[in-house]
Amino acid sequence: MVSPRTAVIVVFALNGAALGSWAPRVPALSGQMHAEPGPLGLALLGASVGMLLAAVVSGRLVERTGTRLMIAVSVVIAGLLLPAIGATTSVPLFGVELLVLGASVGVLDVAMNIAAVQVERDEGKPIMPLFHAGFSVGALIGSAAAGLAASHDWTPDRHLAVAGAFAIVVLLVVLRDVPGTRPPHHEKATAPRVAPARRPVLWLLAAVALASAIAEGASSDWSAMLMVNVHGVGQGAGALAFSVFSLAMAFARLGGSWLQQKIGPTRTLAFGALLAGVGLVSAALVPVPAVGFAGFALAGAGLAASFPVALGLAGEAGKREDGSGGEREIAFVTAIAYTGFLAGPPMIGGIAQVTSYAGSFVVVAVIAVLIAPAAIGAGRAKAAEGRRKESALPGAVR
Repeated sequence: MVSPRTAVIVVFALNGAALGSWAPRVPALSGQMHAEPGPLGLALLGASVGMLLAAVVSGRLVERTGTRLMIAVSVVIAGLLLPAIGATTSVPLFGVELLVLGASVGVLDVAMNIAAVQVERDEGKPIMPLFHAGFSVGALIGSAAAGLAASHDWTPDRHLAVAGAFAIVVLLVVLRDVPGTRPPHHEKATAPRVAPARRPVLWLLAAVALASAIAEGASSDWSAMLMVNVHGVGQGAGALAFSVFSLAMAFARLGGSWLQQKIGPTRTLAFGALLAGVGLVSAALVPVPAVGFAGFALAGAGLAASFPVALGLAGEAGKREDGSGGEREIAFVTAIAYTGFLAGPPMIGGIAQVTSYAGSFVVVAVIAVLIAPAAIGAGRAKAAEGRRKESALPGAVR
């Protein structure tokens, strides 16, 4: 038996490990499918499309069934799909499998963040970055295990079968300690709720998450190209840029909760946005490899809190009087953020085509800095909502 905090961190790590397990095996999967780059690229879009589609409906699913059940279903589906992905020899089937995997991960994303918000509420501490550090660590462990499996000539189906079984076993160990809160039936039936799309605070928090997703996706997909073409490093060294970014993000998330408690969520987001902007501009405009790597480290650290803090604030914005709630609000912000992961990298590639790799990362830096005004606006919008609620109370002075 573990604490709810530990159980939810483990679930986040399982989600990261799932991504870290299959993505590094794409070269081997491509070989066994005899895939051309074009069809393979379309198939790989399946995961992002599935995540986006699932995020749209997952809030209602979790609201009706509870976080624990949706986490269990999502992890089991992902665990069973991984060996199927490892054994596939058809590009169209690979795309369908990734679509279903993406959908299960999309539901898991929303459910685990709702569970994390519940732990935050129970503990009375802003600890969302800590949970997302679990995701980062899980992704690193999953990718390291994938590299180890590949180096020992494990086929993708053997490796991913072990990874899937491991995920399901670990889930069974911690599942009962994951918060499974679900609003009472009468609460759902009678309490009037404003649709997320009609609340400015949620649009602004979604803007924070969207900008963060675009910057993270650009760093993932294009950092190596920037290092090779602007800084003149080799392809092996260029690939390290995203590793530096990811490690900095993981370590910063471990300390993100402490920072949020010290200076508050709005200042944490604004400070991180400026740090990320400085890092990305430095990487883009200073043609010195050491500066490039340092810039991506700053960007990873600066963006570390953006996504988790935005989701935590979205969950808080949806809190009900009984202490539950936030499912639809988290799903709304998540769905918009996923469009950044989906559309951001192609958009940056288009900008690089018209300008240069350096020019595209300057644009990414500007997008990252926009997190600051969006965060400030979200804080003001939430305060305005609070004032409106107070004025609407019986006996309030107008």
